[in-house]
Amino acid sequence: MLDPDKTVIGDPAPLILRQWLKTWRPCFTAPSWEHVLVLVMGALLATGKRTVTSCLRVTGRAEASNFASYHQILNRARWSSRAVAKQLLAIVVDRLVPDGPVVIGMDDTIERRWGRRITARGIYRDPVRSSHGHFVKASGLRWLSFMVLTPVSWTSLIKALPVLTLLAPSERSNLQRGCRHKLLTDWARQGALQLSRWLPGRQIIFIGDSSFAVHELAHAIVRRATLISRLRLDANLFAPPPARTSSSLGRPAQKGPAMPKLKTLLSNPATSWTGIFVSAWYGHVSGKALETTSGIALWYRPGTPVLPVRWVLVRDPDGKRNPQAFFSTDITIEPADIIALYVRRWQIEVTFAETRAHLGVETQRQWTDKAIARTTPALLGFYSLISLWACDLLTSTSTPYAAAWYQKTSLTFSDAIGAVRLQLWVGDINSNSPSHREPQIIPPSRLVRMANALCFAT
Repeated sequence: MLDPDKTVIGDPAPLILRQWLKTWRPCFTAPSWEHVLVLVMGALLATGKRTVTSCLRVTGRAEASNFASYHQILNRARWSSRAVAKQLLAIVVDRLVPDGPVVIGMDDTIERRWGRRITARGIYRDPVRSSHGHFVKASGLRWLSFMVLTPVSWTSLIKALPVLTLLAPSERSNLQRGCRHKLLTDWARQGALQLSRWLPGRQIIFIGDSSFAVHELAHAIVRRATLISRLRLDANLFAPPPARTSSSLGRPAQKGPAMPKLKTLLSNPATSWTGIFVSAWYGHVSGKALETTSGIALWYRPGTPVLPVRWVLVRDPDGKRNPQAFFSTDITIEPADIIALYVRRWQIEVTFAETRAHLGVETQRQWTDKAIARTTPALLGFYSLISLWACDLLTSTSTPYAAAWYQKTSLTFSDAIGAVRLQLWVGDINSNSPSHREPQIIPPSRLVRMANALCFAT
């Protein structure tokens, strides 16, 4: 008589999924690996909440008595999320960025969660519901995600593919646990240096918003990578120090005279502006014409060394957007390239929105520290995996999921995850059926699960 705990319930993981994930096989033990395949398959096929129970239901394991073993993959099993992230970064870079600079965007997001047992939770400003005149608080977890900003073959857009996501606990949580509080820029420094070590010999460009325009972060990574970010219009910029002569006395000067503030250049009629065209400006499908002025200066703050940067001041000829300033720690990058690289980071917000809509971020229910630290980065990593797998399933000529009332002209992430789900649902049946035989019939149990996935989608 079979042991109920050893009875195989549900369909095994498809062969295509095992091939896709074989790179991560050394990261897990043999028993854990089979459970990981089930959780990955369930997270891809499930709609709505991405709890462990929903993953078991959609894979036909609602009656499995060993369901606790699947929970233990997240809250107890011994495997390194950093090792998984390292393999993911290597695959994304090898397939999509085989040469040239690796552009990595970094940004934080709030995962809205409540619960007294969630120790890393904090109260933050809700960036979605807040505005300049209205402040909304949100209880949740703060995550810092690093994403490779690169084009993919099945769409003409730049995609932001998460490769490393770090949990930044709140200050209240660190005080309660007696730990030193790390600022968001401290986590950014550690994450950027970690990625630089994982990509030896590659040119790396980190893109961040104004939250990451700090001297400590720029100085920490300037020897290994380039930082491009926003620059304040009243930033302290200085000219290079004068050349020393034989009669010069004292310690060599670090900086020269102060340069005019960037905001004064906007009203100065003597400022020389150069017209450029950015092909992918915010909200402009056909591009945007801008005017820029640029220069090289020393960025300085008391207590830190000077840092040579190339600054770029941008204004809208139509006057619809406020003037903005950017900087790059690599002074050889052209102003137009700095703007084009920075605009890529808008796709980071798109990734955050699509992972909430299609991958169930903010619907998981883990409360232990280890499970929380593993689940959300895994869901964000699935976004990168689905985008990679879609490169094998979709082409630029594939027909998007459209309708007569929805003239969809290009493929989106919903088409990518739909293609992956279709491959997992029926791909193994089609691949096992020779062309000269009748197609195999989908098992009734799988049809029931497919119907349940539709009926209980929310």
